[in-house]
Parts: sequence; C-alpha cells; structure tokens
Amino acid sequence: MARSASYAPPHKNSISLAEALAIVARTYRAIPDRQSIALALAANRILAADIVAPIAVPAADNSAVDGYAFRHADLARQGDRAFRLVGTAAAGHPFAGAVGKHEAVRIFTGAVIPAGADTVVAQENVSTSGDTVIVSPDSRLGDNRRLAGEDIALGSRIVTAGTRLGPAEVGLLASVGVVRVEVREALKVAVFSTGDELRDGGQTPTAGQIYDSNRPVLLALLTGLGIAATDLGILPDNMDTIRMRLAEAAQNHDAVICSAGMSVGDEDHVKSAVRALGTLDFWSVAIKPGRPIAVGHIGKTPFFGLPGNPVAMIVTFAMIVRPALLCLAGAESAVPRRFPVTADFSLTRKAGYREFLRCTLHEGDEPALLARRFPHSGSGVLSSVAASEGLLEIGEDITEIKPGMTLPFIPFSSLGL
Repeated sequence: MARSASYAPPHKNSISLAEALAIVARTYRAIPDRQSIALALAANRILAADIVAPIAVPAADNSAVDGYAFRHADLARQGDRAFRLVGTAAAGHPFAGAVGKHEAVRIFTGAVIPAGADTVVAQENVSTSGDTVIVSPDSRLGDNRRLAGEDIALGSRIVTAGTRLGPAEVGLLASVGVVRVEVREALKVAVFSTGDELRDGGQTPTAGQIYDSNRPVLLALLTGLGIAATDLGILPDNMDTIRMRLAEAAQNHDAVICSAGMSVGDEDHVKSAVRALGTLDFWSVAIKPGRPIAVGHIGKTPFFGLPGNPVAMIVTFAMIVRPALLCLAGAESAVPRRFPVTADFSLTRKAGYREFLRCTLHEGDEPALLARRFPHSGSGVLSSVAASEGLLEIGEDITEIKPGMTLPFIPFSSLGL
C-alpha cells in the first residue's frame, strides 16, 4: 500500500482551512474605486453595477432554419399541404407584407418571421413546383420559431455587480448593444520573492542557486484575475532590507504578496518584518502542501506571505489568497467547484490536516471518473501541476484512501490555473 511523503505535523498554532477562509470572509471588503471602460477592454474586470437589458434578444421572432414560413392553421384545419410562395425574408431584410391564407414566404436562418406566419418548415421537409410549396404533414405549430426575448428579456438583469467578466459575459453585453461598462478599478498588487539562492532567468546561477519560478507563476495568476501586478523582484535574506521594501510596497499598492521566508529558520525574516510593520492574522494553516502561509497587514495594506516550495505556493494561493483578493477586488464569492470522483489508488496518511493531491482523471469501467494520483507528491515538484488536471481534496479526518473511494475533485480551471 502506497504511503504519502513525509509531512511535518501541523504547528500548534495552525488553524484549519475552514478557519482561515472564515477570517478571510470577515476581514476583506472591496477597496477599489469604480471606472467606466470600453467593453472591449473589460475582460477579467469586476463589474461594479448590475446591467439591465435595454432590448430583447432576439428583438423579434425569427427563424432557426432555412425554410418556409406559413400559417399552421391552414395546414391543421384544411389538410391542404400546398402553399403559394409570395416572397422572401433574409436576415436583415424582412418580408414587407403579411402572410395570408395558404401563403408561404421563403425564409433564411435569423430572418424575422413575417406578420401572419407562426411556423417554419425546414427546406428539406418540403417539395416545390414553381411558386407552389408542399409542406410536410408532420409540421407542428411553432416549429423552428425563435421567440422574441427567448435569449434575453427586455429589462432583465443580465449580469450582476461583482461578476468577473469573461468572454461569455462580454459577448452577452455586446448582444444588447452595451459599449461601455462600469467596473471596479483593478487591484494593484506588489509581488516579491525572497531568498539569496534565487536568480531570475537570464542570470547565471552559481553553486546552490536556482531560478525563481514562484514570481512568474504569481504574476500569471494575478493577471488572470484582472489584477495589476507589480513585479518587485527578489528580496535578499536581510531583515532590514525586507522590512524597508515591504513598507515601501505597502504605501502604493492595494496588497503585497511575498513567497518564501514564512517558516521559522534563521534566514526566514518575512514574518518578523510584517509583525514589526503591522499585524499577522495567522501564519500556519493545516493543509498539505502548504502550512507556512502568513496573512495579515502592513499598516492597513493586506499582506499575504506564501511558502517557498512552488506547489505549496500554488495551493495556498488558490485556496486562501485567491478568495481574499477577489473580496478586495469587489468580486462576488467564488467557491471553487468540486465534483465527486473515484480514487484509483491506495494511500495512508495522518489525520489533522487537509490535503490536496495532484491528479489526472480517466474513465474506468464504471460511469464515475477515476482520479489517478501524480506519482511524485513533493511540494517542490512543479511539473506535477503542469501534468495534472486538478486537486483531489482529502479531509482532516481521513487516514486511509482505498480504490473505489469517492472524494471531491477541484479542477484547475476553477482555480484560475
């Protein structure tokens, strides 16, 4: 039976993930001002005010197919399937008259259904001879007729304040003629890494040094949230420098994020620097990977200190910092979507902490999706995130996982990954 990698037990001051999220929910409120911007620039921005549809979509009944529009009562009551063709209706070019008894109009997809007509028969279900159309007897009242307001009703609230605008929302607003939207100003967030061992790409690392991957990951995650991120580089392992740089960043940013320096080693100065400049709400959460995460304030500016190991940094950002930033940005609550999957592996573990396993999904003999654990579970194995589809969530009380066990799965797509 496979065993999990070694994991330090939760610190005596560790809080649960639920407790951490409760602190986040009651601590952070929207801070940015509002601004009006062009809809074309609104992707990933947070809508500041509800938008009500100024028109209906579609604006009038229209055809869902290429075919012929007619009055269904003529077919139903008289049984005569022959209709006289009296005109054509195309998208943007409606038929000017009205459809009379046993008359039909050639109509194309998206064209307004002429006055008097109530049904459209698809062109493959008719036969024609000159200006006569023979309609299929199987035609039903209202076939292939898209009703006015079927997509969007006039006066309906189509996007609510707090929504992060994605491509679908932008398209929805464009469909009712919106050209400008009122959004929250983008959060300004400062991003640091810490550690004398870190080097940026393009530099040549010496013995014991590594390239910094955490900052690029954080900057990408923040950009995906519509946040204006400032890359402030790498902080050395020096208490005075860290304190000075954090204080400067807090003066002109809405939040500060730092990775590494959160543990209790002699060179882990960030936590002490934040305490000297402000307060810490908590600094250890009983999750794996993760645990050493510091959340507090530098003066009045929110501060988030993440672990140095890249996978631990990603998980703590996704599960704790992301919800906090969305609150600050004025977004509505965004609880990651979870759905049940079936484990296809065995694992024994200690109780007392919540664990997130990197997994891929595959189909088995049963309808349920099977979760396959990535073979290397270390919190420094960044390739495990790139090769996985999401996180399998293991509750604090679970000590053994067996094949066939149902567990919640969080897809990376719902975490901005």
